[in-house]
Amino acid sequence: MATTPAAGAAPDLRKRLAPLFNPPREPVLVDVPELGYLMIDGHGAPEEGAEHSATDFQKAFAALFPVVYTIKFRLKRDGLAMPILPLEALWHTGEGGAFDVDVAPEKWGWRAMLAVSDDVTPAIFGAALEEVRRKRGSSDALERLCLERWREGRCAHVMHVGPYSEERPTIERLHAFIAAQGLRPRGAHHEIYLGDPRRADPARLKTVLRQPVDEK
Repeated sequence: MATTPAAGAAPDLRKRLAPLFNPPREPVLVDVPELGYLMIDGHGAPEEGAEHSATDFQKAFAALFPVVYTIKFRLKRDGLAMPILPLEALWHTGEGGAFDVDVAPEKWGWRAMLAVSDDVTPAIFGAALEEVRRKRGSSDALERLCLERWREGRCAHVMHVGPYSEERPTIERLHAFIAAQGLRPRGAHHEIYLGDPRRADPARLKTVLRQPVDEK
């Protein structure tokens, strides 16, 4: 049975979107509405490179946080509350945004994302970006950051518990479920990171694995 976030303009964005961030351990279908996102596109593995040297993927997330917190505090001054939602990433390796886990990580493409409330306008985003540049200086990742609205639509998703390196069996179960529903994968593989790998026991890390779907 498909699940969907509660309808209406609920004031608590985190509560309204809770079904998107808390799927069961077995795959289910979900309808993802149009949302605003801060986005940065890039290429390469998330954890490659010299020791103590951040990858482009890690630098993208490092650029997202100062901007989203600047936006949060700006909205708070206006009497509007915006939670900081989980980090997300779309992963692709081929035409049409498809993802093949067997492709070498250095050939992966990605989009790092943070969902934001509908109160975040282009003007608010632009002002926050300029404030971060002024306080912290510019960076390649910061200059690639944009605000876009995106509707993912119908998807299958599942909760993966454990290290990122052990996602393959869960991804395979997700794709088997999609086929069993008479559907086919569409677009990029989507991950939502609910834990902090720097602090959490890898065996307890929770990651939402999501795949948009279409009719066959």
